[in-house]
Amino acid sequence: MSKKNKPDTRGFVYSTDPGFSFQPEENVEHQTLPPTQQKLKIRLDIKHRAGKAVSLIEGFIGADDDLQDLGKKLKNVCGTGGSVKDGEIIIQGDQRDKILQWLLKNGYKQTRKI
Repeated sequence: MSKKNKPDTRGFVYSTDPGFSFQPEENVEHQTLPPTQQKLKIRLDIKHRAGKAVSLIEGFIGADDDLQDLGKKLKNVCGTGGSVKDGEIIIQGDQRDKILQWLLKNGYKQTRKI
């Protein structure tokens, strides 16, 4: 097997363009907006969860560490489990009212329940 047909660590196998050069994507984290500028949406979801209801919090703009921290605080307030995946906070059960009250109390004024 020739060297140019082997995949490299970036996922490229071969390019026929003689001027091609790999430009890595920059993983720039977003600056976390202050709570007053965050437009969060809280909704109930049961799809693909074996009929179990979960509360989803979407629309957070900022660093992953800040999202993880907010998810941890919301899980403690609700007293249930959950996780943070793909930019969404997932809280087990229908906790929309508790989450909305806590977010409004802590400065997330543009939060709405769907």
